[in-house]
Amino acid sequence: MSGLGRGGGRPECGHWIGAEDRYCRAAEGVRPYQQGLRCPLHTPAALAGRPESPPGPGLPAGAWSTPSPQAASSLADERAVASGKRRSSPAVYRAAQAAERDRHR
Repeated sequence: MSGLGRGGGRPECGHWIGAEDRYCRAAEGVRPYQQGLRCPLHTPAALAGRPESPPGPGLPAGAWSTPSPQAASSLADERAVASGKRRSSPAVYRAAQAAERDRHR
C-alpha cells in the first residue's frame, strides 16, 4: 500500500481495518508517520488512546551551526598534518599546507 489514492492522486490513510477487511482510505487531514500516511482517527497516539502531542518549537536556531568537539578536533588534525607533526600521504600533506596558506591570507 503506497498511501496514494487509487489513481495516484490524493494521499490516503493506509491504516488496515482488520474487522472490516479493508484500508481506511480517508483523505482529510492525512499526515506522514513512521508507519505511513494516517488520518486523525488512526494516528499512533489516537490508536493508543492518547491525545495528540502539541506541535513543538522545533530545533533551536543554532542547532546545526554550533561546532561540535569532533569538528574542532578535525581542524586540529588538519593543522597537525599541515605542520608535518602528523603522518599522512604526500597528497594530503600538500592539500593541508595549501589550505593553511589560504586561511592565513
